[in-house]
Amino acid sequence: MTDQSTSENIQENQIGKAIAIASGKGGVGKTTVAVNVAVALAKKGLKVGLLDADIYGPNVPTMMGISAMPPQEGSKLKPAEAHGVQLMSIGFLVPEGQPLIWRGPMLHSAIQQFINDVAWGQLDYLVVDLPPGTGDVQLSLAQTLPLSGGVIVTLPQKVSIEDARRGLEMFRTMEIPLLGVIENMSFLELPDGTHLDIFGQGGGETMAQEVGVPFLGTIPIDAAVRVGGDQGTPIVISQPDTPAAEAFNRITEAIVTRFESGELKGTEDLKIEITD
Repeated sequence: MTDQSTSENIQENQIGKAIAIASGKGGVGKTTVAVNVAVALAKKGLKVGLLDADIYGPNVPTMMGISAMPPQEGSKLKPAEAHGVQLMSIGFLVPEGQPLIWRGPMLHSAIQQFINDVAWGQLDYLVVDLPPGTGDVQLSLAQTLPLSGGVIVTLPQKVSIEDARRGLEMFRTMEIPLLGVIENMSFLELPDGTHLDIFGQGGGETMAQEVGVPFLGTIPIDAAVRVGGDQGTPIVISQPDTPAAEAFNRITEAIVTRFESGELKGTEDLKIEITD
């Protein structure tokens, strides 16, 4: 049960649609996808938040080019803002390079605080960057925040697909609607226009067809994507006319279309209470 002041604070946060970006394994560019999708949504004029739930590897601050939150106002933390997106990350709260050696209950508490103790305000979309795998953070998030949909990011290669399928089944087990599958690092375009399939070909689309979920699109390998992440300016802003940026924009549009089609429902006027 919450007191009156807590109830008032909870009512300040109204989240239209909460999207979890997940992967079965690390190294597939999940955070890069989350960052660029969030910024692409903001470029459409939407109110967007980005929650870095990757507690052990918080890379969102670096990729968004911001290292600190603004001063706290009232009883809630005020999220940082970059490129038109509000964001929160454990990376703002611990010294750079310090490892977090936390057990499950501490992770659960952190996720609850990121949802309930941050002044998100009214958002059209909250994009959540999940850690790799199917562990404590994923469970805590599902228990704390009613998710509107989940996205799986994979590489084309067989090993990545096998792990991605586990992440997909995690969403199904937790009864989270599946928005679809994204295949990252699909190919490298050579100077002569041909494609070099470094990590294989078509694995993400094949998996999506096999499990009966939409395939949201492919993203090519482009050094500019890495440069944008390192410099804190996502490629959808730094080089919007490149094939990679256009791919992120198409994928973002596909996600929005999935909701506008009426197949998936948003968590309108989301109000969450912390229970003991």
